[in-house]
Amino acid sequence: MILPIVAYGHPVLRKVAEDITPDYPGLDKLIEDMWETMYASNGVGLAAPQINRPIRLFVVDSAQIFVNMDDEEKEENDYPDAPGVKQVFINAHIVEEAGDDWPYNEGCLSIPKIREDVYRAEEVTIEYMDEKFHKHKKTFDGVTGRIILHEYDHTDGKLFIDYLSPLKRKLYKRKLDDISKGAIQVDYKMLFPKK
Repeated sequence: MILPIVAYGHPVLRKVAEDITPDYPGLDKLIEDMWETMYASNGVGLAAPQINRPIRLFVVDSAQIFVNMDDEEKEENDYPDAPGVKQVFINAHIVEEAGDDWPYNEGCLSIPKIREDVYRAEEVTIEYMDEKFHKHKKTFDGVTGRIILHEYDHTDGKLFIDYLSPLKRKLYKRKLDDISKGAIQVDYKMLFPKK
């Protein structure tokens, strides 16, 4: 089932999410719905707070980025994480961020029509559970690492616009207000806090 994505301004997006246990009600169906919702909105990652669930759960499919890319483009940009991963992250906690911060033009399904360069670490080492609640500790880099850091931020109540300068955030104030009010056109279901 495709779920509505919570728009900027909704309090759930600023809440630090809670860890869950294997007996979380309807977890398998929730994960299935999150994949369906993410693909229906052309996303490459989706966190539970974005569908109004304040829990530490997110899904990532960085392989979607590489699907439409030709070999020449992959070589020119030297993506160390190609061909990407498709993974569920439950109760994720960052162990370490390493390497130089690098810019990448980010957007967010909860903040449609706004994109900006955000600097993030080259690598992230993260501990998490998969959908079977098996524990993992892995290091991710490239675009995959970037998506994981972005989705992880959602479980900590942070948004990519928090990395922008105060001046840039001020310039986006009207657009952000319009998003909260639902005064935008998107091609996926959204839940607007001020509509």
